[in-house]
Amino acid sequence: MNRAGKALASALMVVVSVFLTACSSMRIVDSDVTAFSAWTAAPPAPGTPYRFERLPSQSTAAQQDRIEALATTSLSKVGMTLSPLEARYSVQVLLATDIVQRYPDPGFGFGGPGVFATGGSRGSSFGLSFPMAFGQAYYKRSLGILMRDLTSQKVVFESRALHDGVWNDGFAVLPAMLDAALLGFPQPPAGSRRINVEIPR
Repeated sequence: MNRAGKALASALMVVVSVFLTACSSMRIVDSDVTAFSAWTAAPPAPGTPYRFERLPSQSTAAQQDRIEALATTSLSKVGMTLSPLEARYSVQVLLATDIVQRYPDPGFGFGGPGVFATGGSRGSSFGLSFPMAFGQAYYKRSLGILMRDLTSQKVVFESRALHDGVWNDGFAVLPAMLDAALLGFPQPPAGSRRINVEIPR
């Protein structure tokens, strides 16, 4: 290879290395989002105060404190301000996680049970074979946000984000799901949307 070719190959290797490093340092959280709005008055302007509302089952949960702390950051991005004493709206954040076990396709790499027999000049053997499959935990997360007008007690904004994957670090994924659920607030587009948010790996 001549000098020009070597230089080109080196430059290409640098570009590929940088690309692979960038890809490995980030991951995408894809959420299926469905949101609705039904404002009885003008939608909240930037700086509108709100407070969190909890179900009785959430009242003493330390996990809910963490969820609401992350929700505070996402709500601030759309202009809402946490101020319980001056609140015009209440916000309820609901998170549910289901853990299921996934198993490999039985047709891929694993045979079904059976009988085998082999023979040769050194003897023969006979036995039974059974498939082996190991499950992998799979996480299905559902996030719900309800906003209620404290004057009328009517729900004026509702959003739901669904995400599933093999990552078990729910609190790393949650900020991306919150941002996705609030995308387009206070008047999100109608229908379901797939929203991708990048987070550090």
